[in-house]
Amino acid sequence: MKTAIILTFMTLLRCSTSEIEKLDYPKAKVSYSNFEKLVNEVKDRRQTRLISFDDFFEKSKDANVIILDTRSKAMCNERHIKEALHLNFLDFSQSNLAKIIPDTDMTNLIYCNTNFDGDEVHFISKTLWLPPSKEEKKDLIIGFKYPNLYQFIWLWIQKHI
Repeated sequence: MKTAIILTFMTLLRCSTSEIEKLDYPKAKVSYSNFEKLVNEVKDRRQTRLISFDDFFEKSKDANVIILDTRSKAMCNERHIKEALHLNFLDFSQSNLAKIIPDTDMTNLIYCNTNFDGDEVHFISKTLWLPPSKEEKKDLIIGFKYPNLYQFIWLWIQKHI
């Protein structure tokens, strides 16, 4: 009886494996080569987009500036800059960005969980050992054709939340 059960199970397993092998999965829409090319294109430019507190503060006074919080909705609801709009980084796409920032030439000040000290609850630090992740991809928003994007520092957050 045991032998019959084992043989039946093995036959079913082999059949199901054969069927799985026949499935034609669509090719992934993610291209590491394209991502790598975009990283190389924006790498040097990103350094010019990290601004000081004074620069950020001056830019934030302009009524045509958008401040964008890219953390999770839960973290944004807990603590954020009052004027900031929210778009979770996981939802970044050309169409979602266009809904919030329709004018690609508009100045954008963006913040998330990085480069902040003093509030590990609402701004969870990334550790150095992590591989390239959504944080590095966020820097590629410039690839979405927003040339006036700036990333700012914690000091402003502490004074304006």
